[in-house]
Amino acid sequence: MPKIKLDLKVVKNLVYPYVPMLVGVNVGGKPNIITIGLIGWLCYDVLSISVGHQQYSKAGLLENGTFSINQPTAALVKELDYCGIVSGREADKASLFETFYGDLATAPMIRECPLNIECRVIQTLIRKVHTVFLGEVAAVHADESALTEGVPTIEKVEPVFYAPDPTRDRRSYGYWGLGERLGHAFEIGKEIERA
Repeated sequence: MPKIKLDLKVVKNLVYPYVPMLVGVNVGGKPNIITIGLIGWLCYDVLSISVGHQQYSKAGLLENGTFSINQPTAALVKELDYCGIVSGREADKASLFETFYGDLATAPMIRECPLNIECRVIQTLIRKVHTVFLGEVAAVHADESALTEGVPTIEKVEPVFYAPDPTRDRRSYGYWGLGERLGHAFEIGKEIERA
């Protein structure tokens, strides 16, 4: 079957699904929460977040050089969406949550999220639409209820995924929950060797 070349102006998210996170940043000495989908691990101790040039949180990132990444559960999908559509200039989004601080005094975290990662900015990359902040992980916090034998468990964390929503028009996106396990990593591929 032939491949179809896609218009990059229409297709924003090229790898699905995204795992949107709630990012905590102090702005002017106050906690602010922003939803960011452009987040990625560069290695085991460095994460990247892409923040639009006009975003309210960008000033806090530049001022403090710290941020937190907070993994929302499916139960927080309304708050996740709200923090992505309303600016911190207009609303106190941190008031939706119980915030706390850890090792980094300027990286507010969200107690309602089962996983929280504190990061210290180590590098910035200026792109056309976003500034990419590379953050070295300073500490990771987890709810005991999200762990199995000391490790976060996906069924307990209940992550939210962001991807195209085929039930609406072609430019619409939706939030999705966890589906079924397809196989065990580093095991299912061995079936090919045995065949």
